[in-house]
Amino acid sequence: MRNRYIDLLRGVAIARVVVYHTSGWTLLSFLPAMSVMFALGGSLMASSLDRSGVRAVGRRLRRLLPSLWLLSAVFVPAMWLTGLDAHWRLLLWVVPLADPPANHWGALALSTIWYLRDYLWFVLVSPLALWLFRRAPVPMLIAPYLLLVVFELGLLAGPPTLRDFGLYFGAWMLGFAHHDGLLRRWSRTVLAVAAAVFCATGLAWILTHPGFRGYDLNDIPLGNALWSAGLILVALGFMPTRADWITRFGWFDRVVTVLNSRALTIYLWHMPVVILVAWVASPLGYEGLQVDRVAVRLVFVVLLVTAAVAAFGWVEDLAARRSPVLLPGARRRPPLPIPVSPAPAPREPVERPTLLWRWDRAGAPARFEERRHHAVVSRWTNGAPGPRI
Repeated sequence: MRNRYIDLLRGVAIARVVVYHTSGWTLLSFLPAMSVMFALGGSLMASSLDRSGVRAVGRRLRRLLPSLWLLSAVFVPAMWLTGLDAHWRLLLWVVPLADPPANHWGALALSTIWYLRDYLWFVLVSPLALWLFRRAPVPMLIAPYLLLVVFELGLLAGPPTLRDFGLYFGAWMLGFAHHDGLLRRWSRTVLAVAAAVFCATGLAWILTHPGFRGYDLNDIPLGNALWSAGLILVALGFMPTRADWITRFGWFDRVVTVLNSRALTIYLWHMPVVILVAWVASPLGYEGLQVDRVAVRLVFVVLLVTAAVAAFGWVEDLAARRSPVLLPGARRRPPLPIPVSPAPAPREPVERPTLLWRWDRAGAPARFEERRHHAVVSRWTNGAPGPRI
């Protein structure tokens, strides 16, 4: 059965991404939204592989790519008309195995495509990775972080995709561990100690290696990976078995449903909306990190993202082979009962009495007897004629 707690984690993660990009608040980076999304993706991918085998890769891509194709159909022609050169690398907008090309404004508005690039690679390597994980879980959990250390120390240089394997594939492996029940088999003490060690080590690296924006974790990969691993252990290792309390609040349950069913649409379209709102808000004096200004921008971002979800979210329904709806999660009214004519009451059987006529010695009818249920009722006929039996 689907645990609504998992849906809640994904909903909080996608909401945090939108608020972070709208506000620019550094403190929000300490809530590792992207790592949590990759961890949940790893858990769901392991579940799909157990059910369907390697065919799960194709099914996952089928659900992942159509939303990107719709985004590409809107923005790639717009970028081509504003200076983007025609090149064979435009095919990367169909299957983003590497960063697809963009022009000056598209590079910022569509900067979140890296998530699909990494997710795509993680899905492709998952059959082999899950096979290796189940034979050597601890080395597979440690390997991505060692790869990231090698990159951070400058011992290895490579494409951004390989570097992101060190940054986020560890979270994907923790998703495997969650699905296989490895985290449940650890005692709470072991989980708490492991989470504390990861968080403390990550925090120490963050404080001693600030990025160009200070302590924003997006500029400190190794600190980001270690800090995120500790919080993922807490979020998934201490996961409640049930989260029925979410469904008790109808509006909140609906919000969680929409955020999960439209997570990819929200993620792909929110950044162009944030850029548009910031471009309009700047001459009006609503730029900056002040709470009141961020609140105004966030209201318009939410409204425009909701409009984008209503306009383009149905693609996720088609990709998942669901009936497309405007906004998911609506409570369906039970169908009206079909009027049925009442069945006629069963008729009681009519009792037909047995008449036995009696005749006197002169041959005149004297009386007859009614036999009803073995009872005999005699009546005098007063000489009335009757059948002779």
